[in-house]
Amino acid sequence: MKWPTTLIFIRHGESAFNALRAKKQRMEHYDEFRELFTKEFSVAVTPDWPSAKLVAMANEIWKECRLDENDYDTPLTDAGREQARTTGEQLAKQSYLPDVVFVSPYLRTRQTLEEIQKGWPALRDVRVVSEERIREQEHGLSTLYNDRSVYFTLNPLQGLLYKLEGDYGYRYQNGENKADVRDRVRSFLSTTIREYSEQTVLCISHHLTLLSLRANLERWDREQFMKVDYEDFPINCGVTIYKGDPRKGQSGRLQLESYNQKLY
Repeated sequence: MKWPTTLIFIRHGESAFNALRAKKQRMEHYDEFRELFTKEFSVAVTPDWPSAKLVAMANEIWKECRLDENDYDTPLTDAGREQARTTGEQLAKQSYLPDVVFVSPYLRTRQTLEEIQKGWPALRDVRVVSEERIREQEHGLSTLYNDRSVYFTLNPLQGLLYKLEGDYGYRYQNGENKADVRDRVRSFLSTTIREYSEQTVLCISHHLTLLSLRANLERWDREQFMKVDYEDFPINCGVTIYKGDPRKGQSGRLQLESYNQKLY
């Protein structure tokens, strides 16, 4: 069989950015900002669409909800570390150990691996490969704002371009779109198939990388991609497993066995 027999994918644990999202939702005026943004953005056709009130609110949220780290260096929270450690403990009870571990080079994914190894000590003996192709989507300029609505309010031309291109096709300024991520994940899959036939592979990465993996293996179009992204969003430390069938030889391609399992 040319495929791995098992491909396990784990999204990183809760990060500081995930916690920031929850903080914004607890802010006194954030819901008001979101409601006004939705109202104005829905009818926006020219760059002067943000009202002075919306711009002022966006600037206030930006001041109160900023991260000191770039996306690469965003760490796990204490809750995220516990999620990963417990997930490792549960996976240690399974009968298989991977032949290789691929990990995104971002800090939160490396920390997730460290915590999983604490719960699954045997994993420390497995070869670890830092793999750039499974890094998170690069959000470019919007990374400064930590909130897409704030970003579009303060960069109205980018907001109009997003409306025109759609969520799947919009490429962040100095960043990527979802199709770009899908392309590099396809390249990673080709390497995995070529070098790890009939082996067990573990990947620790990000939510959009997981959806790109599924999209490539399951032949999704952009509509199916966005449907899952909106309706079945990957959870922190969710475990997804694909299985190949050696009895089918070259046709024993990976099939989804379980998606987004919560083990903590």
